[in-house]
Amino acid sequence: MYHGYFGLEENPFRPTPDPRYLYLSRGHQEARDHLLYGITERSGFVMVTGEVGTGKTTLLRSILASLDGKARTALILNPFIAEEDLLPTVCGEFGVAAGDASGKKDLLDALNRFLIENFSAGGNAVLILDEAQNLSMELLEQVRILSNLETDREKLLQIVLVGQNELCTLMEVPALRQLNDRVVVRYHLGPLDKDDTQAYVRHRLTVAGLKGKAPFTGSGWTALHKASGGTPRRINSICDRALLAAWAKQKRQVTGKMVWAAAQEVLGARKGQGSEKTGIRPLVFALSCLLCLVLGAALALSFAPGPQGGGAGSAA
Repeated sequence: MYHGYFGLEENPFRPTPDPRYLYLSRGHQEARDHLLYGITERSGFVMVTGEVGTGKTTLLRSILASLDGKARTALILNPFIAEEDLLPTVCGEFGVAAGDASGKKDLLDALNRFLIENFSAGGNAVLILDEAQNLSMELLEQVRILSNLETDREKLLQIVLVGQNELCTLMEVPALRQLNDRVVVRYHLGPLDKDDTQAYVRHRLTVAGLKGKAPFTGSGWTALHKASGGTPRRINSICDRALLAAWAKQKRQVTGKMVWAAAQEVLGARKGQGSEKTGIRPLVFALSCLLCLVLGAALALSFAPGPQGGGAGSAA
């Protein structure tokens, strides 16, 4: 709707992991380097964590798109897969012809043959499990067993675990100690800072066809970073709604007020305009009330009549 109005060819803030829109902040570049190092060096286990909406899945798509033709990949996006379905799913993702194989041993043997043939041909094999914080402990144990597929010198299968912060806690469970010890490359992906937030938005607008400056005022940029907390998914939602509001009002610039209003719509009242002050105002009000009570009590004491000692003595 607003695309043509702002000179865009498409919606730059769609909530889909399109690798074209990947902005490599310093953190995203480091995470990408860690992933590629773990994959190309056949390190075995690699783990990348980050808050919801920090761009982990988009980063994965970008890496998969950049791997050469010798790399065979299996991407599992469903973390609630049943334990008995893991091996058939992995074999299916790699295109392994399991034949009449039905049991775990037969499937594992078929996968092992494929990996050996792939390795002998100079290829690499990468298994990526997204949303890994939701994998059951039984599934994670099966994943650990898959990492045992190796030659005397090299790992045949590189395994990448990608998940939210809860994955770190899960890996500390004593029952998963053996798996945790095998993770040789780890990286935590944090939110964008203010400068990267602006660069991220400009990058997406440019990819979508913008030729001129980004349509945000100074207050708009400030409000966007505060309201989103630097999380790409929130930035996308807020920008999409704010640009829509600017188009509806026939404004060429997105102001801070528009951003806060958009944030309130898409994220709830806790992110609305002035939300950064909502914790201060009740405190100021309470302190003001307390001060008034103290002053009132002090004034009441100053005007109160003193004790009438003489009257008491004459009564005696």
